[in-house]
Amino acid sequence: MFERKGEKLLPFPRFLGRVGLSFLLAIAIATGALVIGTLGYHYVAGLGWLDAELNAAMILTGMGPVDPMRSAAAKLFASGYALFSGVVFLTSIGIVLSPVIHRIVHRFHLDDGDSESSPGDR
Repeated sequence: MFERKGEKLLPFPRFLGRVGLSFLLAIAIATGALVIGTLGYHYVAGLGWLDAELNAAMILTGMGPVDPMRSAAAKLFASGYALFSGVVFLTSIGIVLSPVIHRIVHRFHLDDGDSESSPGDR
């Protein structure tokens, strides 16, 4: 997906497209995680659809649960979903930042002769 060490720096408009694709992938992952949480809170914890989505969104964003979990199964699901949400958050941040970090590192490794580019490519 990314250019190799010896290749020229990607033009800035294409770089922005790459960042946009990474952002869309992160949104898709977060949406999938939200669906999993909503289904779990609805079927395992017995919450209504709106309350299940609210709880899943609050856990996914790190804000914490809204409704108390009453059964052991609901508490176990909420614990697992909270851990899963942390992994989803870190993964999404990594996906969004990877093109930016790669560009910085790639620019750092370019030879002096290869770095002759227009200011808009930086």
